[in-house]
Amino acid sequence: MNIENMEAFVYINHYGSFNKAADVLFLSQPTVTARIQSLERELDCRLFDRLGKQIHLTEKGKQFLPYAQQILQTYQKGKHHLQSKRAMPNELRIGSTVSVSNYLMPHLLMGLTRRFPDIKFKLTTAPTDELAAKLSAGELDLAFVRKMMNPAFQSYPFYEDPIRLYVYPDHRLASAGRASIREIRHETLVFFECGSLDWLRIHRVFESLDQPPNIVYQVDNSETAKKLVLERAGICFLPGLCARQEEERGSLVPVDITETAGVSLQTNLISLTGENTDILEFLLDLKQSSVPLMNYMIG
Repeated sequence: MNIENMEAFVYINHYGSFNKAADVLFLSQPTVTARIQSLERELDCRLFDRLGKQIHLTEKGKQFLPYAQQILQTYQKGKHHLQSKRAMPNELRIGSTVSVSNYLMPHLLMGLTRRFPDIKFKLTTAPTDELAAKLSAGELDLAFVRKMMNPAFQSYPFYEDPIRLYVYPDHRLASAGRASIREIRHETLVFFECGSLDWLRIHRVFESLDQPPNIVYQVDNSETAKKLVLERAGICFLPGLCARQEEERGSLVPVDITETAGVSLQTNLISLTGENTDILEFLLDLKQSSVPLMNYMIG
């Protein structure tokens, strides 16, 4: 039984689409279809029912799915065992989102260099979807991305960054330190978002208002948004990491908004299963060490 046919079956079930599975596997849709047909011949049963554009597992498909997943997991463990014996790479290709590149990566790279002095490091900055595609294609060794689900990767929560409202020091809300969403509906807002699900939660909070917020500036870069607040052009929801230094200097003041409490950006560390285990363990140990990650990054 071909492991690639099993992989296609598991991916199609996960994504609910032959086309999406083909994209993730970097195959053509006819190739994925052929692999499923081959697997169905080997099993002598139909695995999927097609209802229009939607597909569903047949009863036989549901019964076979846990076995296929277990076979793939066993294969990946065996691959991991063999690859763990390999020598360390000469170059490590790391991908990261813009915010990680700007605020985390310089310190992480210095830590990696101290731990692995013989390795050269190459950094690529791109959106999460692009980084995932590069990792699947073998163009990256690991990546720091927004939270995502993909069965091709091993994924570890790495850093959670609270999103808070930031104002300039003489703003009327600066001394209060807390407000409701209704209290800022007439404020001049700078709106920065990075396209993650967490920012959709901010949008939904605004949708609860009886009139739209006064968003004067919409920007796609946190540094631009931050500088507009520093210039007193407006106030803005920002990830805490990008405003940390300004908050410590007192040039930006965080204001807790009741309706957005708990909203944060989660950064995950992802890699192909079984790859670069020593480096992954170092990074995860760094995150969980007795010295907090933030202190490590600024110290």
